[in-house]
Amino acid sequence: MPSSRPAPRLRLRPGVAVTPLLAGLHLRGRGAGVTLEGSRALPALWQLLADRLAPDRAMRGAGGAQAGTGAPADGATQASAEAPASARVHAGAGARTDVRIPVDAGEAKAGAQARVQAQAQAPESDQVDPRVEAALATLTARLREHDLLVEHPDGVALPPWPGSSAARPAEAVEAIRSARPVVAAPDPEGPLAISLVRALRRAGASPRVATDNRLTAGRAVITADAPSGAVALAVSCDGEGGFVTAPGPPNRAHSDAAAIATRLGSGTPAWAPGGPATEQSRSSTPGTAPSEPSVGAWAPSQAAASAEAPSGTHVALLAGAAAGRLLAAVADLPDPAAHEDAAGIATAGHAAVLIARAEPPEATYHPWAAAPCAARRGPDAPPAPDLEEALRRVAALGDPRLGVLDAPLPGDLPQLPASLASCRTPAGLLVAGAVRADLARLEAACRAAELALADGSSDPVVGVGPDHARGRALRRAVFDGIARDAGSATAKADPVAAGASADGIGDDVWRTHPQARHWWTVLTERMRRSADLTVRQLGFGEAHAAVIRVRSASTVAGAAPGTVSRAVEVTAADAVAFAALDAVTRAMAAEHAPDVARHTALNGAVAPLAVAGVEPAAWADEGWTDAWLASVAAREPALRAALHRLTGLHPTPWQGTGHHPLTHALRASGFTVLTGSGGPR
Repeated sequence: MPSSRPAPRLRLRPGVAVTPLLAGLHLRGRGAGVTLEGSRALPALWQLLADRLAPDRAMRGAGGAQAGTGAPADGATQASAEAPASARVHAGAGARTDVRIPVDAGEAKAGAQARVQAQAQAPESDQVDPRVEAALATLTARLREHDLLVEHPDGVALPPWPGSSAARPAEAVEAIRSARPVVAAPDPEGPLAISLVRALRRAGASPRVATDNRLTAGRAVITADAPSGAVALAVSCDGEGGFVTAPGPPNRAHSDAAAIATRLGSGTPAWAPGGPATEQSRSSTPGTAPSEPSVGAWAPSQAAASAEAPSGTHVALLAGAAAGRLLAAVADLPDPAAHEDAAGIATAGHAAVLIARAEPPEATYHPWAAAPCAARRGPDAPPAPDLEEALRRVAALGDPRLGVLDAPLPGDLPQLPASLASCRTPAGLLVAGAVRADLARLEAACRAAELALADGSSDPVVGVGPDHARGRALRRAVFDGIARDAGSATAKADPVAAGASADGIGDDVWRTHPQARHWWTVLTERMRRSADLTVRQLGFGEAHAAVIRVRSASTVAGAAPGTVSRAVEVTAADAVAFAALDAVTRAMAAEHAPDVARHTALNGAVAPLAVAGVEPAAWADEGWTDAWLASVAAREPALRAALHRLTGLHPTPWQGTGHHPLTHALRASGFTVLTGSGGPR
């Protein structure tokens, strides 16, 4: 028995608008914008295509649709017979593809425009010229590529939402209709519950209200049925601000809301879980940029003390966001948070929380890196494959609202001759140095996490992945051995350069290397620091250690002592380069951030991550940073093997004490935490 259901046909998505151009068209819809250009016949072809994509054939007149039938047209143009035989598509952020339209389809021959216009004005039953049909098929294919078209039964209304984004709008509408959402609130007649019910009804759902005295005032939980199982989220709203949690299992909604409210209302800085409360702004710390207070969007304790009720606009914003997010999960539509994630910080799979505040009005999604395991979207993320992804995860860990670290930033610290970045830690201000600001930010994040996790009984080592963490741990074990006998080492005078010497290693081994020569020259000549250099082989020449002692420039009694910088790498040149870089950035930090409590600098362990996906130019030598880091990365596996033989260290996963939220956040973000040796440096 044949089905009575109408057959689906292609339609233009609701909300798509078109602007005719002199030689093309510009279409834009939800999350997509496409420009077709290169043919003055395109506006006339659009008349035919818009007629076919109209909402309902029965509503069209015998003369065919105008340019705005399928989508609103906000411009006009004249078609011309003279045009090239191809149109070009501009999509998204500058993406381009060629749209090949047959020449015979009315684009390059005299009189072609008249032929296309005649087809557009002909009765619907007339046969369309095959050449015009081929051009229409090309345009249709391009629109489908950019998700501006959708299949929907003829004669059935296409809803504005979810028709604007759903792959199968009819199924999405049915899922929403069958969701039967329940709005649970302590006050079913309160403004938040009423606004939630209205928003759900406008979207096509049939909600009901229930009383839940477990919830605090101004908070509600919405639960709905979905094809994959029940789903729920929590929403909170008061006179100061509010939030909407990510959709998840119903048994997590209450606890997630309580955890987020506690985090936002806590006076404890994000970078010091469990530490003393502080309201110190970033601007009060030398070398850092101003940022928002660490207490988050608002404090519930402040809101409770405020007699001001939330405005109707504020309640409607949060209610609409909560209803839309829940129903998107029910209908298997993209999470609205995905459209706001321009920086890509949710790629590690963190739940995104919408956080709003009333004054000034704003509502933005924030990654919840420290979410409990049960609240996460999936298992822990794998290690970051490259530096760009690692920095996105660092940004999530340092989110100003829900993060667990103070975000490392350059602020107003100098970026020449080396780059500096700083952040606050439980041990005080930390400054990291590197050859580039992005590498300094990553180094600062790893060291800040180590300082936050240190519990006195062990010294954890944090890396972006297992290899990075292992390289850092093995180097630290060697540093500890070097530090133990540093007092007995005697530097030899170097007749060439301000106290440089090498134990059994000729100067030409490292002085001819561009990076080693550059950073040593910056330290001793440009910055005029008096320094002693010791370079020695480790083992059977499998690795080299460089130690640079910078003598204090002051002769006043009680002046700050000199600094010691160390590096361990495969070659003597690499070791000298990294040790000199460390000394340079220590000197810069001492000058521009006098309150610095800790310092850390780049080493070769990060090189494989820094060059992943980067191909240095064929003409570049190791004087260029990318080429040098690529060479260091190629030598890193051999160095780790050599240091393992020298130290006998077997780094193992760090256990720590207690349930530190930073530990969970790091592992959820793909970071590795290993046991180190010795004390903090």
